[in-house]
Amino acid sequence: MDFTFDARTEELRAKLLAFMDEYVYPAEQLVDEQRAQLVSPWENPPVVEELKAEARRQGLWNLFLPDAEYGAGLTNLQYAPLAEITGRSPQLAPTVTNCAAPDTGNMEVLAQFGDERQKKQWLEPLLAGEIRSAFAMTEPEVASSDATNITTRIERDGGGDYVITGRKWYISGAMHPDCKVFIVMGKTDPDGPDIRRRQSMVLVPRDTPGVTVTRAMQVFGYEDHYHGGHAEVVFDQARVPVSNLIGEEGGGFAIAQARLGPGRIHHCMRLIGMAERAIELMCRRAVSRTAFGKALAQQGVVHNWIADARVQVEQLRLLVLKTAWLMDTVGNKGAHTEIQAIKIATPRTVTGILDRAIQLHGAGGVSQDFPLAELYAAARTLMLADGPDEVHQRSLARRELKKYR
Repeated sequence: MDFTFDARTEELRAKLLAFMDEYVYPAEQLVDEQRAQLVSPWENPPVVEELKAEARRQGLWNLFLPDAEYGAGLTNLQYAPLAEITGRSPQLAPTVTNCAAPDTGNMEVLAQFGDERQKKQWLEPLLAGEIRSAFAMTEPEVASSDATNITTRIERDGGGDYVITGRKWYISGAMHPDCKVFIVMGKTDPDGPDIRRRQSMVLVPRDTPGVTVTRAMQVFGYEDHYHGGHAEVVFDQARVPVSNLIGEEGGGFAIAQARLGPGRIHHCMRLIGMAERAIELMCRRAVSRTAFGKALAQQGVVHNWIADARVQVEQLRLLVLKTAWLMDTVGNKGAHTEIQAIKIATPRTVTGILDRAIQLHGAGGVSQDFPLAELYAAARTLMLADGPDEVHQRSLARRELKKYR
């Protein structure tokens, strides 16, 4: 089997690796220092805007979009090793290359389902990195792992408007001052016979009367400033024109599934980069520290941790690459089982690798002096985001059992 990538992917890999070494890693500490000087911690530090300009100048921009009309025109298989590289610095690299969630998923939705006016008004500035966006689906009052539970109402007023009422939370990116629009999922037909045709999606500008960002939600104590935060948002009779509907009424559930498929694999690609960063930190720590008369690198348990981590990462990478290839060749539906498999296996495994890396670093592992604690929080959260593990296990098991019935 040929494990080499095509010439374009190799060229972009080389450029991106150099960009990370020259610009991203040296800026990680500077970002925190500059953010401490800002009036609002949600603003982009100056160095972020500088890196965005440099990434765009080098052609390291919108790499995630397979549609060449809007993005780099890369396949999922071509994008996989690039996303892995940016995953080594998830707080910074995805943002400065305009490949950060939730904007990536929102751009994919607009590119695939938006009309020309919606693309002009929202997709184009998102592609240019001029604005940010948020995706409002999860709600605090219901088990949002079942999207049919969503209670937010999107009602016609009898004229040319929708009126939106509901409460959302953990709306990623919503605290960022550049977040200008929400894609909101709610029910337009709450009593419809088909529970998967009750939901729709609409575009809601942030400055719409009735839209209130009430607070920032923490993730294991982190506010994820680099991510634009995770907000609680209230929609109180927020009114938008019917033309802000994405696709058709009743199409919200299908659009959500189309959005989440690529999002899940992108997260898994970046998680492999996080694991590689953890292994690197483990090895550097092991050869530089001495305990009980010998280097940590001579301790048998440390050997086991590092060896197990390497084996696990190689296994995960192959599964993610297979999934990317299937998505390119047979589509998201054809890759359904593999998408679920990587969503189950990758966050769980990478969380374990990060846990051992933290252990190896002792007190330093849970401190702000190393990225491990924040990486751990991000990886553990992904066992919930885009569908909790148990939902994917349930669906995958059913597909397996169906073969025997």
